[in-house]
Amino acid sequence: MPIRNNVTRLLDARQVNYELFEFPPEKHSAEVTADLLGVPPERVFKTLVVLRETRGKKPLLVMCPAGRDLDLKVLAVSLGEKRLKMAAQREAEALTGLQVGGISALALLNRGFEICLSTAAMGLPHLHISAGQRGANLRLSVDDLQALTNARLVETG
Repeated sequence: MPIRNNVTRLLDARQVNYELFEFPPEKHSAEVTADLLGVPPERVFKTLVVLRETRGKKPLLVMCPAGRDLDLKVLAVSLGEKRLKMAAQREAEALTGLQVGGISALALLNRGFEICLSTAAMGLPHLHISAGQRGANLRLSVDDLQALTNARLVETG
């Protein structure tokens, strides 16, 4: 039976075309996920939790391609911030309520995050992102992802 969760229900309710992929729910890097899916790493986007230095400002969910490190300095300049820091695994899981490896912007809409998408996604017809739990990944169009999340385009290095 295919995975059904808040992300797939959201996509179905909004009649968004997507393809769901399932694999063993171990924690996989985005690069390993690309291998499991048989797609180039630049088509699999990881979602990272990034914190702002300024108190009271929303934390960020930054979607960027596998195989590339997020450059926090480049991201900070892109956002007009002085300084940013990566959330530790425990912190990311506490903030999102999701396990690392299953964090998805689509599962966290209207939950107090600013959602960002790397400009590396521009020009791609579709990409793969987490479907909101480990072992579930989905492919959807970049346009649909941006429309659903209202993601801000950012430079990620």
